Amino acid sequence: MVDYLLQALPLVFAFDVMLAMVVGTAAGVAIGALPGLSTTMGIAVLIPLTFTMPPLVALGLMAGIYNGAMYGGSIPAILLRIPGTPAGIATTFDGYPMAQQGHGVQAMRIALVSSALGGIVSALTLILLAPPLASVALLFGPAEVFWLAVFGLTAISVLLAENPVKGLLSAGFGLIIGTVGIDQLTGNERFTFDVLELTSGIGILVLLTGLYAIPPAFELAAKAMLVNPTELARGMASKAEDASERFAWRSLIPTWIRASGIGVAIGIVPGTGGNIASIISWNETRRAAREPERFGKGAPEGVAASECANNADNASALIPALTLGIPGNAVAAVILGGLLVHGMQPGPALFRDTAPVTYGFMLAMLITAVLLFFIGWFGARLFIYVLQMPPLLLAPMIIAMSTIGIYAINNSMFDVWLMLFIGVIGFLMERLRMPLAPAVLAVILGPMAEAELRRSLLISRGDFSFLFSSAISLILVALTIIMVIAPLVRRLAPGKPKRGKDEHPVQVDG
Repeated sequence: MVDYLLQALPLVFAFDVMLAMVVGTAAGVAIGALPGLSTTMGIAVLIPLTFTMPPLVALGLMAGIYNGAMYGGSIPAILLRIPGTPAGIATTFDGYPMAQQGHGVQAMRIALVSSALGGIVSALTLILLAPPLASVALLFGPAEVFWLAVFGLTAISVLLAENPVKGLLSAGFGLIIGTVGIDQLTGNERFTFDVLELTSGIGILVLLTGLYAIPPAFELAAKAMLVNPTELARGMASKAEDASERFAWRSLIPTWIRASGIGVAIGIVPGTGGNIASIISWNETRRAAREPERFGKGAPEGVAASECANNADNASALIPALTLGIPGNAVAAVILGGLLVHGMQPGPALFRDTAPVTYGFMLAMLITAVLLFFIGWFGARLFIYVLQMPPLLLAPMIIAMSTIGIYAINNSMFDVWLMLFIGVIGFLMERLRMPLAPAVLAVILGPMAEAELRRSLLISRGDFSFLFSSAISLILVALTIIMVIAPLVRRLAPGKPKRGKDEHPVQVDG
């Protein structure tokens, strides 16, 4: 392996490859920062343009877009409470409250450093531990992936709301949306109501933009207020805040270690992704904190946990893709297509026949994670000025950008109207203090859980005991049960203070 790395070093530091990585990282930040665009979309649009490029130049572009977009999604998540990518959902929980409190620059830089560190750890894992970690992915069959999805959905629903019932209702709404479209196994239409545009289902970007972009715009238009400019200016100029930032870096080390481990572990499991990694990391960080009530109100550890985990997922998701041909997430699947376009066949032959280019790509994932730090650090204070725009101007701009982004996906006005309709539902859910994140994650995890459940029953010829036939499945079942009964135990525990009529639950969605 060392010989292959030495062969790859001069290739990856060639001028054209370095330029591709810089351009890709900057473009990725821009793609992630624009609501409605996604990492998958950016790389998918890029692949046809790379036909005539040398393989390593094309792969360097992809690596830059991948790492850049995962951080870029935190920019609107922190400033506007609009996750630029699905993996940025958990960043809104604490990032947006920090911006409202005048600590937007601090939140942006915490997100940046956490993203860079997560990307570096993930790339080193890809380079050093790809073959042994790939064997872990083989332990997760259909039954294990089903229980992983159930556990993730239960944890999200229970932990993201002070009232677990509202969290489960939100998740139920997402599960219903996830059933719309053509059944993957039978080919039958479900809940399409003879509407042609619904046969392909309700896209995650349409749902994400509708729930997270439109309600804040309505709020801005109604209240004509996003953040107090006086507080923002004082927060940017305050030496006290600078001192707190220096203290924050040391205090975030345990969070980074935990989040990196979670992101890498989840990344190597096919079918998961940065969105799941960031949510679980945020949950675990909140659970381990001495003052968990701070989370959802502007805790720096919450931003660090989310951003470090979703970037630690990046390169590790490529481990099963490169070694087994099994993409760990949607982005890895698109990159897998990019490899095939350039004549690189995933599997053992990839590390034998095209080893310099393969290791060069893995080094590109590491280098672009480092480049991300420099590109993002100097842009943080520029991004923060979006908070000082007049709210009555910012609200229509958010709706306009969201409309353009959603229309560009399929050139469909139906998607635009659907986004606005979902936005109204999201606005009403917020008025009822129902968390939005469980609905979005249910749309992602629900179809995955359904497909793996039905696949398990097909394999076992309808024997439900197959779902409990492995130790991993039993552990995940036990964790799911604990998540369900934990709120009941807390409520029934002696000495538990009752919430008064004038108190309100934590609102992690802003």
